[in-house]
Amino acid sequence: MAVLTVSGLKKEHGNRLLFRDVTFELRPGRRIALIGGNGVGKTTMLEIVVGIQEPDAGGVHRPNDYVVGYLPQELTESWGGTVIDEVLAGASHLNSMEAEITAVGETLGHVDHPEYETRLERFGDLQSRFEQLGGYQIEAEARRILGGLGFTAQDMDRPLSEMSGGWQMRAALARLLLEKPDVLVLDEPTNHLDVDSVAWLEAQLQAFPGSVLFVSHDRDFIDAVAERVVEVAWGTATEYVGGFVEFLVQREERITQAAAKAASQQRQRAHTEQFIERFRYKATKARQVQSRIKALEKLEEIQVPQDVNLKLKFAYPEPRRSSRVVVNIENADFGYDDEPAVIAGVNVVVERGQKLALIGPNGAGKSTILKAILGDLRPRSGSVTLGQNVDVAYFAQHQVDALDLSLTVEQEFRRSVGSEMDGKRSVRTVLASFGFRGDAVERLVWQLSGGERTRLALAETMCNPVNLLILDEPTNHLDLPSCDVLEDALSVYPGTVLLVSHDRHLIRNVAEQVLEVRDGTARFFADVEEHLFHPGGSTSPSGTAKGPGASSPPKLKPKSKPSQVTTAKRNDKAPRPSSRASGNEVRQLKKKIDKLEGKVQTLEAELSEVQSELADPQVYADADKMHDLIDKNETLERRLQRAMKEWELALEKLE
Repeated sequence: MAVLTVSGLKKEHGNRLLFRDVTFELRPGRRIALIGGNGVGKTTMLEIVVGIQEPDAGGVHRPNDYVVGYLPQELTESWGGTVIDEVLAGASHLNSMEAEITAVGETLGHVDHPEYETRLERFGDLQSRFEQLGGYQIEAEARRILGGLGFTAQDMDRPLSEMSGGWQMRAALARLLLEKPDVLVLDEPTNHLDVDSVAWLEAQLQAFPGSVLFVSHDRDFIDAVAERVVEVAWGTATEYVGGFVEFLVQREERITQAAAKAASQQRQRAHTEQFIERFRYKATKARQVQSRIKALEKLEEIQVPQDVNLKLKFAYPEPRRSSRVVVNIENADFGYDDEPAVIAGVNVVVERGQKLALIGPNGAGKSTILKAILGDLRPRSGSVTLGQNVDVAYFAQHQVDALDLSLTVEQEFRRSVGSEMDGKRSVRTVLASFGFRGDAVERLVWQLSGGERTRLALAETMCNPVNLLILDEPTNHLDLPSCDVLEDALSVYPGTVLLVSHDRHLIRNVAEQVLEVRDGTARFFADVEEHLFHPGGSTSPSGTAKGPGASSPPKLKPKSKPSQVTTAKRNDKAPRPSSRASGNEVRQLKKKIDKLEGKVQTLEAELSEVQSELADPQVYADADKMHDLIDKNETLERRLQRAMKEWELALEKLE
């Protein structure tokens, strides 16, 4: 079985360690989601896997002739043909085979050629192989994939260079899916997709026979596609078995157990240090003291993963009160130039405080409605009016392009909105709410990752006191913690929200209603959850099934309760030992002390071995093994404490 193996990867960016000791395998059918905060090195890791960058240590091992397909966040190639032509170029193996079939066929006109029989046999073999690989249906397959990604039949024959960057990205994804490489490596593939296309892509990746490694911030997408999660954090990567929900459970357990181990280690260290201090200057304890000092020197401190991601909540400036009706669209038709209307007969009333999500396929008219509300597009008929005292802030991806790359984060923020600050909030406090803490505000904008730039642009948009917030795909390039901050911020936003997003988790937790724009119309739906899973009247929820290899949530073994160890009270009526022991008693005590010393050393060695196993991130992929080791760790700690106490009492008695 062909396997791509990533082993011991390490990468530094300047003086900053991105990650180290990264190891995982991409077996056929394995689908791994790579997650982590902005700037931790996820894209760098993908580029190492596909061979664009070289690691500082470790390596990527792939079989010969192993094909790896890569979809980056940003495309750099130029396009010369139509959409369908560029996508068909992905089937290069079939294209070369078809060219050979044509060339061999042309030579078959010479029946008297000495190699006629050989060429005829070769021609038959090529045709048979071409048919088996679906060569005669390849264009139909390409058009099916393009249709699933939202292209119309007319769009497929348009020059790809005339289309927007988002549509070019979809075409690049279609070409990869048609190519069917051994490994698909995708960097945020859902960024330019609508809800329908995301659901379609989920089904394609679930059925993909090769392996998939992808970066995404979309929880629902991760949960539907991934059967493993690799989290890049704290300078390393940890692999978890299952989808996003299972990852959250196992990650919380890992942090809790690491904290418990660290606390236990600290107790053990304090106890040993107390012993050293107590007997440091006693000649009879010199050997034991030196043994403890060496043990402390060898003790490797257990690091507890710190969840330092965006924890602060964003505090909105108080906007002025708008009229009850914020937006009123009456019987409006919208279109561009002399083209047919994009959407007609639109009747929408948005009231103060309403949080409304606009969903539907790309090109259906969502952005058209937003442009009309913003005053950038006049309706062909009907009317679009804003209520009284309505102040609007608008976020779209082009805001990121407007950032001044030569400035620091703080300078860019002040340049954009400094004069609008209400004087009650610190600029650094607002930036900290969006994840720019400490020295991060001094970083130059050009040094920021795509997600960090998006976060900065969002901070500039949302810090002004407005009562209507319009957001067009705000989660593109954002990491999961940043999405959490955005979700929390929108949930407590005191004004009105119009949200265009493909992120179903964000819509589910923010929106109160859905406005679906589809087939030239716009319709309200009150049940957000139901309509997210049944857009356009589809009959079955997407993103719930898992393909081969997917696992159900792990059955967690209940933790064993620690045994109740009680200390017996001394019986005052019992005879006390005499102040002076006999020679035989001294010999017996020395034997007991030697025996206890050996027992303590054995227990310490066993405990160290167990704690070394618990320090291995791979252990946390197996819940039963993890709990067995934790129980063993607790048992050994109790036994060691009792043995240490017995040893100290014996030493005191010998003195």
